[in-house]
Amino acid sequence: MQLSMKCSVAIHCLIFMWEARDKVRVTSPLLAQSTGCNPVIIRNLLSALKKAGLITVERGQGGAQLCRPPEDITLYQIYMALEPRGLTSLIGIHPCQGRSCPVAQNIRAVLQKPYHRVEQAIADTMRDITLASMIQDFEQLAGQAPQPDAQ
Repeated sequence: MQLSMKCSVAIHCLIFMWEARDKVRVTSPLLAQSTGCNPVIIRNLLSALKKAGLITVERGQGGAQLCRPPEDITLYQIYMALEPRGLTSLIGIHPCQGRSCPVAQNIRAVLQKPYHRVEQAIADTMRDITLASMIQDFEQLAGQAPQPDAQ
């Protein structure tokens, strides 16, 4: 199981936006430099976050910022903005239906209930984690290390 890397890049961008508020215009090239991702990927992430109502992006010259307090943004909301299939993409079932084996014929139905429970537990945990808590963790860690220039 692995959360999409899009999610970690998006959280990176959201924390950057929060830390840079009132200091610098946060643009996709700036976020690309910070994350090491292509600006096109950043623009796609920003588009998804904007569509989900988590950020605003100024037209023309750019400039992304949070449109809600970090306490009101959960890890679940961020993930769902980026992954249209939701948590079902976290746990897969190998393709084996159509085989003569009775286990292969029934494994999907057998796994449906336990996998749903796992997905629900993950969703509940993700709903309990806010952007504010991740920002707090970042600020504690950043206070222990020298800060690079944001430029």
